[in-house]
Amino acid sequence: SQTEAWQPDTLAVCYSTGKGVLATLAHILVSEGFLEYDKPIATYWPEFAQNGKEQMTLRHVLSHQSGMFDVRNIIESAREMLDWSHMLDVVAATKPRFLAGEGNAYQALTFGWLVGGVLEKATGQSLDQLMQKYLVEPLQLDGAYFGTPANELDRVARLIIQPKPEKPASTQVEKPKKPQTRKSSLSEKMITWTGQDPQDFQDAMIPKGMKNFSFFSDEGLQAVIPAANGTFTANSLAKIYAMLANQGEWDGQQLIRPEIFKELSTIQSYARDRVMPIPMNWRLGYHRIITMGKRAKNGFGHIGYNGSGAWCDPERDLSFAYTHNFQIGSITGDYRLWGLTQEALRCTDQILKGRKGWF
Repeated sequence: SQTEAWQPDTLAVCYSTGKGVLATLAHILVSEGFLEYDKPIATYWPEFAQNGKEQMTLRHVLSHQSGMFDVRNIIESAREMLDWSHMLDVVAATKPRFLAGEGNAYQALTFGWLVGGVLEKATGQSLDQLMQKYLVEPLQLDGAYFGTPANELDRVARLIIQPKPEKPASTQVEKPKKPQTRKSSLSEKMITWTGQDPQDFQDAMIPKGMKNFSFFSDEGLQAVIPAANGTFTANSLAKIYAMLANQGEWDGQQLIRPEIFKELSTIQSYARDRVMPIPMNWRLGYHRIITMGKRAKNGFGHIGYNGSGAWCDPERDLSFAYTHNFQIGSITGDYRLWGLTQEALRCTDQILKGRKGWF
């Protein structure tokens, strides 16, 4: 609430920042031998082998090349997202908008059910069990959930929306109101400016019935919607990416094998994304670091709607995480995130100036 101070263990709804966490769990499980990037998902999830998805792989999904980006036309109400098992059945039956590997389109919401679903099917364990065993416990995280437990809801920072200032009373005669239409967001305008199809953006981002759904309600927080409603402490996100900055090793444990780390950190496609209005340079579950100037060509991470984000730069031995609870409404982050990223890189470079070969 607005009267409670933010604490080190405060959980924040991080929207798509959680995709990087889910991808990291997938890479750990690939390292453990539960599944492979290039085997058909149907190998682990037989019901998935329909409607042209028989050869779709985990690599296609992690790099947003699956063609499975459309959520708007596969469910009738956003409230269906509250039912994890139902959504797994829905995506298993869905026909891709294009054949896997024939394009890039950001899976804004479907990513969570696709990746989370195949991880459960390949291991025979629930997503919560996998998170605890392979990520939370090894890294001793103080808060990382896809589906926040009821006894942890009090730790979640609820969304603060600044009230709009009241307009002064007008003495003019009001003109007849035109029928209301939904205003285009800045992201949708950017899509139009870049020549992309705004309908693809809406299909990926906006399920039907979102007016009757909130990720910040108790039921929205407790549901398992990994692409959008993960709750994390900033420290947990920073630790996850510190392990990645250290190429999969943490506290003497090799959580991700070196050959797997090389795979996950390699850019899979430079192709223009059909949904995102900026270049993403997709890796396996991560994108490039978005900054205001300083570059980190081998860095990677994931930002979230409304402005949270986390990333690592193995060359700088650096990880970064930023969480908050105010309303921004942008899918490409927030100027605070960009500015803090820029400063983190700049300050690190100042520290590293004396390192041989750095400049």
